[in-house]
Amino acid sequence: MDYEIRRMKPNEWPLLEDFLYEAIFVPEGFEGEVPRSVIYDDPKCRAAFQGFGTLPDDRAVVATVDGEVVGACWVRTTDEYGHIDDETPSFSVSLYKPYRGRAWAPP
Repeated sequence: MDYEIRRMKPNEWPLLEDFLYEAIFVPEGFEGEVPRSVIYDDPKCRAAFQGFGTLPDDRAVVATVDGEVVGACWVRTTDEYGHIDDETPSFSVSLYKPYRGRAWAPP
């Protein structure tokens, strides 16, 4: 299994919507499914991905396994959850469920 960490390509920026949804905290014991609409309906959620690449400090890297994007880490300075001030970027990280909790060793 080959893995790589690399910069996210502009054509991959729409994946941030998927990764934000994957990163939503779901408390233990919660039954059902969090509606995907929450990332669009909540302005602070939307701020984490909407217009990504348009702010001067927007940066993102992805984790790939066998060439497929399976995770992302991105930063941007905008009013989203975790916002501290207008000079401090917010940090987001997410990984698709099948790839969580695995031990990775360098090739």
